[in-house]
Amino acid sequence: MIATAFSTSRLTLLPLTPQYAEEMAGVLSDPALYSFTGGEPPTVDALRARYERQVAGSGRADEHWLNWVIRAGDELIGFVQSTVTGSTAEIAWVIGSAWHGHGYAKEAAIGLADWLRAQDLQIIAHIHPDHLASAAVAAAVGLSRTDQMVDGEYRYR
Repeated sequence: MIATAFSTSRLTLLPLTPQYAEEMAGVLSDPALYSFTGGEPPTVDALRARYERQVAGSGRADEHWLNWVIRAGDELIGFVQSTVTGSTAEIAWVIGSAWHGHGYAKEAAIGLADWLRAQDLQIIAHIHPDHLASAAVAAAVGLSRTDQMVDGEYRYR
């Protein structure tokens, strides 16, 4: 399974390549983006290396790493990703702070979920209990919170 480009009404989701590292380092530069997930803004070199690993994939035949950058107009604004194992796709999304509050995360996540559901995959996500914005995105995708916690995050299915 490979990621292919697709669009929503306002966004274009492009399969990840290392060439996006420089622009995405700017998108991901706000330390506030890491308040729920930990970590810190990546350097261009670190992000390029991460993208090279992500594009290479897990190396396991039963696991697929699917990653897209999100373009709004002529600029990148974030990313969505999915790890597909068997018939389950775990999804995640990040929108740069400068573009928060415009519904881009919901639109991109719904587009991703639609793309994955067209592949007959069940969708899950893991969200920090205090991350209300991500919980709202999960609800827009059609996911509901379960009581199951994984690494301090609720599983949504």
